[in-house]
Amino acid sequence: MIPSTINPLTHQPTSVTNKRRVAAYARVSTLQEEQTSSYEAQIDYYTKYINNNPEWEFVKVYTDEGISATNTRKRDGFKDMISDALNGKIDLIVTKSVSRFARNTVDTLVTVRELKKKGVEVYFEEQNIYTFDSKGELTLTIISSIAQEESRNISENVKWGKRKKCADGYTYVGYKNFLGYDKHPTDAKKGFIINKEEAEIVRKIYRLFLDGKTVNAIADILEEEKIPTPMKKGRWRTSTIYSILTNEKYKGDALIQKTYVKDFLEHRCIKNNGEVDQFYVENHHDAIIEPEDWERVQIEIEKRKKLKRTYSSASPFSSKLICGDCGCFYGIKVWHSTDKYRKIIYRCNSKFDKSHEQCETPTLVEEIIKTAFVKAYNAFIGCKEQVIIDCKEIIEMLTDTTELKKEIKEVESQINVIVELVNKLIEENSQVVMSQVEFIDKYNSYDKIHKELTEKFENKTAELKGIETKKKQLESFVSCLETQEGLITEWDENLMNYFVENMTVKRNNTIDFNFKSGKVIKIPLN
Repeated sequence: MIPSTINPLTHQPTSVTNKRRVAAYARVSTLQEEQTSSYEAQIDYYTKYINNNPEWEFVKVYTDEGISATNTRKRDGFKDMISDALNGKIDLIVTKSVSRFARNTVDTLVTVRELKKKGVEVYFEEQNIYTFDSKGELTLTIISSIAQEESRNISENVKWGKRKKCADGYTYVGYKNFLGYDKHPTDAKKGFIINKEEAEIVRKIYRLFLDGKTVNAIADILEEEKIPTPMKKGRWRTSTIYSILTNEKYKGDALIQKTYVKDFLEHRCIKNNGEVDQFYVENHHDAIIEPEDWERVQIEIEKRKKLKRTYSSASPFSSKLICGDCGCFYGIKVWHSTDKYRKIIYRCNSKFDKSHEQCETPTLVEEIIKTAFVKAYNAFIGCKEQVIIDCKEIIEMLTDTTELKKEIKEVESQINVIVELVNKLIEENSQVVMSQVEFIDKYNSYDKIHKELTEKFENKTAELKGIETKKKQLESFVSCLETQEGLITEWDENLMNYFVENMTVKRNNTIDFNFKSGKVIKIPLN
């Protein structure tokens, strides 16, 4: 027999009696005061514990504060310790328990095995487990599985508590990055208190959008005026502005549980697309934006999405003036841009496009358009009372969607029947010998019916949404119109944005002003 000279676990000569380089790992999962004192006590305890052992050489106490143990991705102290151990700076890691190390069984075993390959041992003090022990891994597997199950139970209890609070009307947001609101100092359920300075920025964004500006143009304006983002940065993203424009909290309502944590091991929030219950609370808190203005913004967003042409806000008339010949937008052009005859004009963007028939609609200057609007508005306001009566009659007609909703429910029921038939067919095919030709024919027949019903359902749903949008648009229109009194003598951009849907320029030198009520007023340009 030739005796071994190398320890197979530590990879060190058996004759070597050097001190073992020992590090400790300490962690608490929250930043609460009692946990902080526990955290400090762990550091002090392990520093003394290692230094008091004459066979050990103290390396460091690695720490993570206020971080969960269910995975190791965000635990910087833990990752630094493992890195140092794998690089040969540590021989032994001491920690309080398996749950302090990790509550994820896979993470625990993978990390321990990786360290073992490099000759690094882990000692779990509470369970008295040394990973180099012959029974260490079996015991570790059992205990870490128990720790993981404990973590799952805690997660389920926390989820239940949060969902119960959601059902009671409580909502949670990141106030630090929530423009316009601060955390309410006393009312946890109400949650929000208006930050007056930031609320003005929110109102400015809504006002600019209703004035016809695009989200890109709004971003440029905010940056030029050096207004900081919710994250206190200088660069505004269009996605940030869009989220502000579509957030129902600015009108005082709250849609609760927009996201949820799918897996307690990953702690990753994902968008709630119907997987868990949501709760909508009206008048939840004080509004920054009037509900009517918020609805007008949503209608405008939908309208811009449906445009077949690119929406622009380069001028007051961009995306408002339409060529009566080809249907393209009028665009702003500059004649004689470098001399004294410089002139700004509007003409059809496709006037000289060879892919279109040549348009014969006239070229316009801004003053002519503005004068025409004043005439159209005065003619419109002259029959204000009748317009309001007509709009209210239309609103009343649009309110009755009972029959349409009944049709949608019937189609939905038919879809469910087809789905059930398909499932039964598949189950029968798996349990009973049947002709595959017959199976495929039946399946294709059901699939065809399902597609037809789905298309019908989508069309009916879109029709219902269109009716509801039109109703809200008319209600907002009437509300604005009722506040208007008297004729105007000069151009008013806000009035145009409030009341005019678009303007169609005709080749006979007239402009059709299409008001949002559906009324059309023709104004000659001569």
